Amino acid sequence: MSNVEVNHDEALQRFLTLAAIPGRSGEERAVADQIIRFLNDAGVKPAQIRFDSAETRIPGGECGNLIVRLHGNGCGPITLISAHMDTVPICIGSHPEVEGDRVSSSAATGLGADDRSGCAVVLTAAIERLRRGDENFSPVILGFFVQEEIGLIGARHLDVTCVGKVDQAFNFDGGSVEKLTVGAIGGQRMTIRVFGHPAHAGVAPQDGASAIVMCADAISQLARDGWLGRVEKSHGVGTANVGVIQGGDATNVITPLVELRAEARSHDATMRERIVDEIRQAFENAARHVSTADGRTGRIEIESRVDYDSFRLPDDHPSVIAAEKILHDLGRSPFKEVSNGGLDANWLYRHGIEAVTLGCGQRQIHTADEWLDLPEFRTACEVAARLCTQSGGTA
Repeated sequence: MSNVEVNHDEALQRFLTLAAIPGRSGEERAVADQIIRFLNDAGVKPAQIRFDSAETRIPGGECGNLIVRLHGNGCGPITLISAHMDTVPICIGSHPEVEGDRVSSSAATGLGADDRSGCAVVLTAAIERLRRGDENFSPVILGFFVQEEIGLIGARHLDVTCVGKVDQAFNFDGGSVEKLTVGAIGGQRMTIRVFGHPAHAGVAPQDGASAIVMCADAISQLARDGWLGRVEKSHGVGTANVGVIQGGDATNVITPLVELRAEARSHDATMRERIVDEIRQAFENAARHVSTADGRTGRIEIESRVDYDSFRLPDDHPSVIAAEKILHDLGRSPFKEVSNGGLDANWLYRHGIEAVTLGCGQRQIHTADEWLDLPEFRTACEVAARLCTQSGGTA
C-alpha cells in the first residue's frame, strides 16, 4: 500500500467549492457536474464516468448515482470508495469560511460538510492517484450517491451492474476518521391513516368519532406499555417514534382523518417487526373503541416499508483490516462501532458490497453550528489516497 503525499491545500479548495453549491436531496445535479469538472480536469475520460439512472426509479430526482471507474493494471483488490452528494435543507446557502483548523459557514446555515467533505475526500484520493499514473494501481470505483439524507434512497436504488465486482469498500461520511462503522441498525417507516366520522362539534358531537382521540389513545397506550422511545423487552431491544401528526381543519368539526408517520428501529429484524406489529395493534384497538352514539367505529390504514436492514461486518473482514492498518500507519487509533442510524452502507451490504464507513471530521451535523475539523479531514484524505494507490498483494 503506497505512501501518498496529499496536497491538502487543493483538497480544502475542493471542499470549499462543493460546500458552497446548493444540493438538497433530489437536487444534486449541480454538485455532480462540479465533481465531473474536477475529474475531467485531472484527466478522467468521459467514457469512465456515468450515471446509473437511479432517478428513473426515484420520484423527483434530478440525477442518479454518479459512478466513475479508474482502470488499473495492479493485481491488488478492486476497491470502491464512496460518499453522498446531498445535504439537509439547513445547509442551503452555505458560505464556507476557514478559521484556523476548522471550517464553518459564515451564513446562518449549516456548513454541508455532511457529506461534501466526503465527496472532496473521494475526489482528492482519485486525483492524487491520477497524478502518479492511473494504470500503475489496482482498479478503483468511485461512488457519489444521491438522496442519502432522506432514507438512503440513492444507495437503495443503485444499479449494481454499474459498479461490478468489488473486493473491498469504504464509505466516507460523518464523524471521526478513527471510527470504523462496521455495522448499522435496521429501520422501518410507517404511514398510518386513522379514519373517524365527522360531525358538528357543537350541535351533534355524539354523531362523530374523532380520529384525534383514536390517535391519542393509541399513542398513550404505546408509551405506557414501553413500545415508544427506547424499547427494551425480554426478547429484544429497539426504538420507536411517532414523528409527524397531521389532521383537522376546524375546531367545530369532529376530526374524521389524521395521518401519522412513525418509525421503528432495531439491530434485530424480528424485533423491529414486533415493534411495528405493536404499533399497528395499538391503532387498530383505539379505532375500534372510539365510536359514534349509534356504534360506528373508526378504522385505520397502514403502509409500511423497510428503509434499510441491519448489518454487521466481522472483525476480520478485508475492508476492516485494510482501514485499521492504514490508520495505524498514520499514527491513529482506530476503533470499531455499530451505528444506531442508517448508512449508505446498509444498502450497499444488501447489494453485496460490504463497506466500512469512516468519518471526515464533520461536527454538529444537521445544525447551523456544523463545522469541519481540518486535521481529521486531512487524515481522511490520506486514508482514501492510500486506498486508491494499491498496486498488488492483499489489503
